Amino acid sequence: MLHQRIETELAAAAAEGLTRRVTDLRFTGAVTARDRQGREYLVFSSNNYLGLTFDPRVRRAAAAAAEAFGSGSTGARLTTGGVMEASDLEQELAAFKHGEAALLFNTGYMTNLGVLYGLARPGDLIFSDELNHASIIDGCRISRATVVVYRHGDAADLEAKLQAHPAPPGAVRFLVTDGVFSMDGDVCDLPALVRLKEAYGCLLLVDDAHAVGVLGRDGAGTASYWDLPGAIDLQVGTLSKSLASVGGYVVARRKIIDYLKNKSRPFIFSTFPSPADTAAAREALRILRTEGETLLGRLRRNTARIRQGLSDAGIPVLPGDTPIVPVMVGAADRATALDFRLREEGILLSAIRPPTVAPGASRLRLTVTAAHTEAQLDFVLDRLAAAWRQG
Repeated sequence: MLHQRIETELAAAAAEGLTRRVTDLRFTGAVTARDRQGREYLVFSSNNYLGLTFDPRVRRAAAAAAEAFGSGSTGARLTTGGVMEASDLEQELAAFKHGEAALLFNTGYMTNLGVLYGLARPGDLIFSDELNHASIIDGCRISRATVVVYRHGDAADLEAKLQAHPAPPGAVRFLVTDGVFSMDGDVCDLPALVRLKEAYGCLLLVDDAHAVGVLGRDGAGTASYWDLPGAIDLQVGTLSKSLASVGGYVVARRKIIDYLKNKSRPFIFSTFPSPADTAAAREALRILRTEGETLLGRLRRNTARIRQGLSDAGIPVLPGDTPIVPVMVGAADRATALDFRLREEGILLSAIRPPTVAPGASRLRLTVTAAHTEAQLDFVLDRLAAAWRQG
């Protein structure tokens, strides 16, 4: 029966243009890659927003840590996997995010699972934006708390649902949102969320995975963008995007961090990131803190250039000013066809289709980085406009 189910569902996905395939690549630079056949690509599908994965200082830091401390952490953090430099990175992340303390996890996905599973419990209520990342959705599910989904970015709908779902005695209410939404590229309305969390006595969790190194004058993310330091109770983030490494973290009050160390099963029972991962992230964070003005300026200029070029070509793009640029296609099969056509031109984008987005909302997700050159930006604009005209 299982084999029959698998065959049926794979055939249905193929018929609808929804089949997913793994692309094996070897990166040759921050925005260039080569496949197994030796074909070269310009990459406009990564989350390497600041282009630091190939910064020689980051690479040297990772290599030196691997040479000095070995290739892996060898275990969970509470047993043998307590890499000393990880505690330094946690202190630096907490200071950067204007919080008291931080805790590292092995991935950003596991951070959301670990925080929600560790803090929320049956009887609590989680109010979750309908376009939140899958890791938040899954964290809500495994927490076994009551989940109330509100319309995307709709503070009035959220308030109505807060009024309709008061907290039972002893229960906690959480407001949970992405800072930058990974499929639409828009920014949450943090002032409205802060007002509601204070009015209704909630804890606010913001996932800053796509916001650090992107938003705010210092690149510190959503709170910096809105000039509301200290307003977010739980700042979740990742090391795998602007910080050029692997892993995740949460910044919060010290007592919350101490509690998670004791209660978050994804933290307690997962092997910790390697010394090289920790060292790479520390160096990337140091570069962001000391050279952020230059890097962020370049990223924002590149983003504006792409968005203006697409607008001039008459290509529909969701509005915004983040480097996540959704080119709205509509039909899944057309998004797939455009993706394949641009691959033939040596350009890697992401065709985003259901169930990641709603039916009829398929898109090409183009991500810009600080490492892209003007010539590379102009090339993708020219090739994308030509493919769009061909239908």
